[in-house]
Amino acid sequence: MNLLHLRRHLILAVMVCLTWQLFAVAADETTLSKEQIKQFLLTAKVVKSHDAKKGVTGTNRLTLSDGTVTHDASFQAIDEHSQKKQLSSGAMELNFVDSYKYNIAAYSLAELLGMDDMIPVYVERKYDGKTGSLSWWLPVKMDEAERYKQKLKPPDPDAWNNQMYKIRVFDQLISDNDPNLTNVLIGENWQIWRIDFGRAFRTNNDVKEPKNLVRCDRKLLEKLKALDGKTLAEKTNRYLSKDEVKAVMARRDKIVAQFQKLIAEKGENEVLY
Repeated sequence: MNLLHLRRHLILAVMVCLTWQLFAVAADETTLSKEQIKQFLLTAKVVKSHDAKKGVTGTNRLTLSDGTVTHDASFQAIDEHSQKKQLSSGAMELNFVDSYKYNIAAYSLAELLGMDDMIPVYVERKYDGKTGSLSWWLPVKMDEAERYKQKLKPPDPDAWNNQMYKIRVFDQLISDNDPNLTNVLIGENWQIWRIDFGRAFRTNNDVKEPKNLVRCDRKLLEKLKALDGKTLAEKTNRYLSKDEVKAVMARRDKIVAQFQKLIAEKGENEVLY
């Protein structure tokens, strides 16, 4: 074998090796369970860090590795509390809170409702001397603001709408004060994820936008009915106050009542899917 052929064989061998490693990592990432993802986020070593491109709450994009899997994560350490704050809309909010803790609470609530496939895993972790929420970085092609700007239409409108109905129910349940379009992320297969809940879990008992409650997933409605305040309080005891839990349950009652009213008026098949 001459030198040129040897060099070609060596290059090919290196390329095959690198490709195999990439596929191995990808396979490890895609087959991780939610509990394995949690443990990875809690224990993997931070090997790289840079500021996230979007967001106004000091979010960092971290690259983590445990020696087998390497994956990015989003770190958010904001924990702002003030008696009053003027919002970008011009409105004044009393007892303002913007906290990473609500990210973790939102994921915990999503687990109870069977919606944790639409919200990335959030855990609490320290980084660079700060405590914050750390979430699994998602394979996103755009956010809802970009889709709306480009006037792109999903290939399957029914599947898209069914996802959005669930997101709207969740938004009303957690009473998010900042549910902007950049917090709705879209994957390659048009899967939707909801992120960034720092300004959620307000203590109002009323549903802010009942007009957004028009249809509901059958399983989600059953989960809402079964949601137990004591269980929610135990699952979020480090992240939600008693008043915040009570407010969630009060809004839950009104959301369920709204759908029951719609079912009585329109019929179950027009409201549930």
